[in-house]
Amino acid sequence: MDIQSDSEFYDDLPNPLDSVEEILSGNNWTYDRMDSDQLVVRVAGKSCAYRLFFIWQENMGALQYCCQYELELSKDNLAISSAVLMDINTALWLGHFEISRENFTPSFRQTCLFKGADANAHSEKIEDLVDISLAQCERYYPVFHILSQEDGALAEHLSLALMDTAGRS
Repeated sequence: MDIQSDSEFYDDLPNPLDSVEEILSGNNWTYDRMDSDQLVVRVAGKSCAYRLFFIWQENMGALQYCCQYELELSKDNLAISSAVLMDINTALWLGHFEISRENFTPSFRQTCLFKGADANAHSEKIEDLVDISLAQCERYYPVFHILSQEDGALAEHLSLALMDTAGRS
């Protein structure tokens, strides 16, 4: 295996944020591209609104993605939140949930490597990334909603919210 410098290794990687812009425009979503390496968009989910953050790190050939809930967890529930996060993250195959220390906002985060991918592969990968993250966020919204309540999260409510459901109501 040849070891190359970072600049040689990642030369001429297409910026996946260009593909992100195309996907967002195709969905008629308004976004803000702060610079060539960062983009944010607010989208409405079934349960709540989300902020999607895309950060391109060209020197690593990596796209960091974050889907943040627009809700804040109650400080009274922070102790139980860490145990709940461990349970949720153990069940996930891709990505993970975390809680911001600054504002106690839960989010789903994942980093993808784009080395060797062309622009078409970028689009497919990004569409999957957004679809999977929104599905996971919707799946666990009831849990985070319970943890956002001021009156304290009851263990039985959380265990019900963590259960997988079959069908729709």
